[in-house]
Amino acid sequence: MQSQKNHKIDLNSDYPCPCRRRGRLTPIALTEAFGCNRCQQIFVVQEGGYVIEQLSTNYPYKRAWRWSGHQWSMAHSSLSRGYLSLTLAIIFGLVFLLLITTLQSPLSTSITFRVIAALFLSVLLVFMLWLACRR
Repeated sequence: MQSQKNHKIDLNSDYPCPCRRRGRLTPIALTEAFGCNRCQQIFVVQEGGYVIEQLSTNYPYKRAWRWSGHQWSMAHSSLSRGYLSLTLAIIFGLVFLLLITTLQSPLSTSITFRVIAALFLSVLLVFMLWLACRR
């Protein structure tokens, strides 16, 4: 079984690219950074040498990874994971209430049909949002 302990990143070694599995990170001379030979991204060493952070203008947030000695793992804080689930729960509740109030029921259908339809649409919307946020 492999150790999950984070290892300090050696600035003189090369590593596999965390974005694309086929690329290699090689050190950039006179800096504390690495460059990928495949995806052309630059990664800066942070947090005392235990984390690399991707320098990119394409993402609204910075992506960071920790080296376990064999592979990269995302350096997420548990706080951001909690916010995602809380946000999805709030959006689900608001969309459900909005759909319940705006779905106009024909005379032949009951309130049960409206609740089921609103529930289905809410779950579908939250699922789509979750899929978009997973990346």
